[in-house]
Amino acid sequence: MPIATLTNVRFGHGTRLLLDGATLSIEPSEKIGLVGRNGCGKSTLMRLLAGQSKPDAGSVGLQRGCRIGFLTQDPTIEPTDTLREAAARAFSRLSEIRHELDHLYEALSHATGDELDRLLARQSALDHEFDQGGGYAIDHKIDAVLHGLGFADSQFSTLVSKLSGGQRARAGLARLLLEEPDLLLLDEPTNHLDIEGRRWLEDFLADEFLGAVVVVSHDRWLLDRVVSRIVEIHDANIREYPGNYADFTILRRERALTQQRIHDKQQDKISREESYIARYKAGQRARQAKGRATRLERFQRDNLVERPVDFDVMRLELPRAERVGDIVVSAHEVDKAFGPRVLLRDLELTLKPGDRLGVVGANGTGKTTLLRILMGDEKPDKGTLKRSPRLSVGWFRQTHDHIDKTHPVWEYLQLTVPPRANGVRLSEQEARDLAGAFLFSGRAQESLLGSLSGGERARAILAGLVAGAHNLLILDEPSNHLDIPSAERLEQALSLPPDEGGYDGTLILVSHDRALLTATCDQILSLDGDGKWRLFQGTYAEFDAQRIENESAAASPRAASKAATPISLATAPKPKPPATTVTQKPARPRKQSGAPRKTQSAQARDPRNPLSRVELTELESRIQSVNARLTDIDQQLGNPDVYSDRKKTTALLDARSEAERERGNFEEEWLRRANT
Repeated sequence: MPIATLTNVRFGHGTRLLLDGATLSIEPSEKIGLVGRNGCGKSTLMRLLAGQSKPDAGSVGLQRGCRIGFLTQDPTIEPTDTLREAAARAFSRLSEIRHELDHLYEALSHATGDELDRLLARQSALDHEFDQGGGYAIDHKIDAVLHGLGFADSQFSTLVSKLSGGQRARAGLARLLLEEPDLLLLDEPTNHLDIEGRRWLEDFLADEFLGAVVVVSHDRWLLDRVVSRIVEIHDANIREYPGNYADFTILRRERALTQQRIHDKQQDKISREESYIARYKAGQRARQAKGRATRLERFQRDNLVERPVDFDVMRLELPRAERVGDIVVSAHEVDKAFGPRVLLRDLELTLKPGDRLGVVGANGTGKTTLLRILMGDEKPDKGTLKRSPRLSVGWFRQTHDHIDKTHPVWEYLQLTVPPRANGVRLSEQEARDLAGAFLFSGRAQESLLGSLSGGERARAILAGLVAGAHNLLILDEPSNHLDIPSAERLEQALSLPPDEGGYDGTLILVSHDRALLTATCDQILSLDGDGKWRLFQGTYAEFDAQRIENESAAASPRAASKAATPISLATAPKPKPPATTVTQKPARPRKQSGAPRKTQSAQARDPRNPLSRVELTELESRIQSVNARLTDIDQQLGNPDVYSDRKKTTALLDARSEAERERGNFEEEWLRRANT
């Protein structure tokens, strides 16, 4: 039975129709990707499902008791909360239970007779509700989600009012994921996430979240990883495609080919009819010509299939950049720090003509700072920089305040693209062709830059930069405000051969869009924010595959065991075992067969690791001791008398967490020596 349905929904703003006869059914646990051009009605459809808007016609239905979680692009959270408190509001009922239990324990200490029985009965009911709601794991859940979305422990106590806009958006997403609704509506959840955060969200939605999901996202990798059905909004109608986004692109292409063939046949028919009408409208067959004209008009009104908007491959004759020499830009032993924070240390980088460099790293690791250093806007603390004297730079920045917004799109492009070698600028038609290649229709080409949305303005600026005869193109997060068709057109412009309308210069691309990085870059520079960097020769997909391979190879048996049982918010293990259960004592790690036992003198001593100075026999004794301590704690937690005492239970759980941490450190050191 569907968890939510839309039936013949019609919705519009003024004279603009966004949805017309839209019908959609969402099944429990189904993952759906919602795609379409910016402004086509994706957010409107989400608001209709969330009950925040009402359709002009048709109906929206929800399964009885269905809980909906809706992440808007600007979530509302309490500014006086700390970050952790904002996330913990997902468990408001459990917090109320915990507060009531605290009062109950106090009252139980001096209650007698019937009052004692009543309080014990209430305690039992609250304990059961608390346990069923995962109460003993909520702290762990909150930490896991906040860490997954890129927050550090030091930020947990920060007031929401002190967070940046992107951080507040992530805090809203954290609270929503913790609430575990039956239907999760996500409108651009990756906008403020770096690549690590996007990976975590993908894994959570694909492997752990048990409810249904409808997600609007420009991240094609996320759509490929998570969804099993694509719903496209096109011309106020809903089109459905089975599979993920990669499947959708194939099916959409096949549909576009079919639509193009039908359109071409209809145009041939229209040409023949118009020729007949023009030939005989004044002769003996004038009556027949008039009848055919009426039928043709009706056919064009009721049966005409439009030409696919994005069917054509972009083919332009763009101005070519001046040759730049053997080196475009180079950096030698470059350092950069802000106070105690070191962003770059001994950076070595050389870009030659035609190189395509992708720069990746978490938010705040210095990617934009690197661009400013390479271009001379920021001075390095140490090192040397060289730039070609014939360098012509096209720089797409994250803000566009320097753009004159008083020109229409086609005129802006005409003025932006430099003259050819003979001094002749783009004609109006050539400028309009360029605008059309970047998905501006005829009417949209007349729009002033100041009246465009952020995504449309970004697309116009990118069109001017790609066609601007620059021998170095720097793109700093270009796809942040682009819808998927626009990102795909940019990808096409950067990856096509020059003789087919592609860009022929050197590219530096800073982006979290893994699909764009993979399609356009042949080397990857990774920054970690602590001064370390890595230059990888290959595409981002190859870089990511090697990362996964390296992590798998380096993982210890203990880490592999943890990876085999990922933490799920829906099925997170509860620290408190049942009253009749005793947690099994974990086995002591065994040394690999044939591996000789090394003495302490033979071990590599790490001055940063105090355990490296502990004798191996002492280390094994500590592992046995902490295992015995864990067994004792688990046995106490299984005692009903202890379980009914909240303070004792909390203290034991804290002691267990500390013992687990100690055992992990001991086992990690033991395994390090066994593999040395």
